[in-house]
Amino acid sequence: MSPTPANLAGKRVLTVNGGSSSIKFAMFEAGEILRRILAGRIERIGLPETTFAVKSEVKAETFSRRIIAADHSAAVETLMDWIGNRIQQGGLSGVGHRVVHGGPKYSAPQRITPEMIEELRRLTPFDPQHLPEEILLTEAFHRRFPGLPQVACFDTAFHHDLPRVAQLLPIPRSFEAKGVRRYGFHGLSYAYLMEELERVAGPQAAHGKVILAHLGNGASLAAVSEGRPVDTSMGFTPTAGIPMSTRSGDLDPGLVWYLAQTERMDAKQFNEMVNFQSGLLGVSETSADMRDLLAREGQDVRAAEAVALFCYQVKKWIGAFSAALGGLDTLVFSGGIGENAPEVRARIFDGLGFLGIELDREQNAANAGVISSKTGRVSIRVIRTDEEWMIAKTVCRVLGLSGCKDSL
Repeated sequence: MSPTPANLAGKRVLTVNGGSSSIKFAMFEAGEILRRILAGRIERIGLPETTFAVKSEVKAETFSRRIIAADHSAAVETLMDWIGNRIQQGGLSGVGHRVVHGGPKYSAPQRITPEMIEELRRLTPFDPQHLPEEILLTEAFHRRFPGLPQVACFDTAFHHDLPRVAQLLPIPRSFEAKGVRRYGFHGLSYAYLMEELERVAGPQAAHGKVILAHLGNGASLAAVSEGRPVDTSMGFTPTAGIPMSTRSGDLDPGLVWYLAQTERMDAKQFNEMVNFQSGLLGVSETSADMRDLLAREGQDVRAAEAVALFCYQVKKWIGAFSAALGGLDTLVFSGGIGENAPEVRARIFDGLGFLGIELDREQNAANAGVISSKTGRVSIRVIRTDEEWMIAKTVCRVLGLSGCKDSL
């Protein structure tokens, strides 16, 4: 059922984040504050145990159940049915989509149009892991709710104005005209972290020399000076940079030719390997989850080496970005690992005292908001990121919704 104008009058915003095997979503109410009223996800799409779960401030609306979803299309239809019921009950003003790659054209959030969808189709080779599912979601919303405004929030937008030297890839210049450059990702998280840093530490901190470390299943770092991005660890795709749960991070490009010759590995197989079989999973051979590896490292050298490699690479990037910034004032940790793994943070800091980094062990163990010692020159913070809130706020701004304040 298409929403009526009365439905659209409600100041509620839905955020959607489509992944390769999951769809995450949240609903916000815009009033004196922008308030999350529910969050949900469809996980393990394509597997027999696909789960559809919602957690709401209204207890009766909270549920978790198994569904049949052999592919993304089936999962999306289940989500559309649920959203249709929600629109009938409370109205919906707009939908915000996290779109991982905006390519060279899209540097700011904007309403989704048929022309944008065609451009995103053309950009699919830039990000074959995410863009097809994201396009599928926007088209499903348009078919079921054609009057409902949709807004694309690009994860690359935060890094769009990187200094020229940080954008360039050292390959033949002719590829640059086709959009091949370093882009950077996790931009919605970084935009949120910078706003939150200013809120909790003040404008001076946010305009200093800042390194942001978003460490989760996907992991990257960003260097920021005077509130503007200077560099980031991810590159043309989210596979680059530090090792992640299943992504390799930076590799010697000569591996492509070597594995083609010795293993008869083609481009598709190589892409599968570096995105889904590498990182923590590839090195440990047991798990992509940092919690599992920390629990096993005492008995399993492979788990210990996976953890050590992750911490070592993050430490290297902190050193490199400190050089790029010409110093360091603030270091922010976020993401599932960055927010919740004090042992990992402690190992990353080991040996970085020359930068003025001093850790307060008790505060770190408690995952406190500030985990640096009072005598250290660098402020070290743990800030829980909130990409969904950032998307909802952006939708409010793009659609001009009245009463939608920036408050958390």
